[in-house]
Amino acid sequence: MKPWLKLPSRRAVTAPVTTTATPVAGAAQALLSAIMIPVLVATPGFLAATSAQGQSALAAGLSASEEAAMFAAAGFSMAGNGQYQRCREEPVTLSYQPGLLTLTDLNGDGLTEAWITESSLFCYGNTGQYFVLLTKGPEGWQPLLEAVGIAVIRDGGYQGWPDIEVGGPGVGDVPLYRWNGSGYRLVTP
Repeated sequence: MKPWLKLPSRRAVTAPVTTTATPVAGAAQALLSAIMIPVLVATPGFLAATSAQGQSALAAGLSASEEAAMFAAAGFSMAGNGQYQRCREEPVTLSYQPGLLTLTDLNGDGLTEAWITESSLFCYGNTGQYFVLLTKGPEGWQPLLEAVGIAVIRDGGYQGWPDIEVGGPGVGDVPLYRWNGSGYRLVTP
C-alpha cells in the first residue's frame, strides 16, 4: 500500500456488534469498511445501543424469515441485489450503506430489541442515517422509534428504558425521546 493511501484503522469494539448486511463488492467495500463504518456505525450512541448483551444475528439463531419480518416492520424491502433497502438511490452513491440489523436488550428485561439503520447522504441529508428501533410484541415486530439522524443512548429514562437523543450534522436543537410506559415520545424539540 502506498504511504499516501494509508486508510485509518478501526478501533476495537469490546461489545459484540450484530450486523447482517450484504457487503459491497471490490474496492468500494475496503473504502467503506475503513471510512464509513467507523463514522456511521461506531458512534457513541450506537455502541451504547449494542451493549454487552448485544449479539450476532447468526449467533442468536435468527432465521431468514425472522430477519425479513424485522426489516419489513421497519419499512425495508429486499432489493434485486439481495440487500434490504428503504432508500432508493439511483445511481447508488458511495455514502450508501444498506439496511443493517443489530440485536440488543436495550431495557434489560431479557427480551431482544432490534436497531435497523441505513445510511445515505442522498436520502437522509447531512445526518446521513435513518434508524428504526423495534420490539417484538404479540403481533410481531413493532417500531418503537424511527427517525432520520444518529441515535445516542443517554442516561435517565423511565421503567428501565433509556432516553434517546437523535442527532447529527444539521439537526439543530437535538430532540430527546423518553419512554412513557407504552412508547417513545418527544420530550424536547
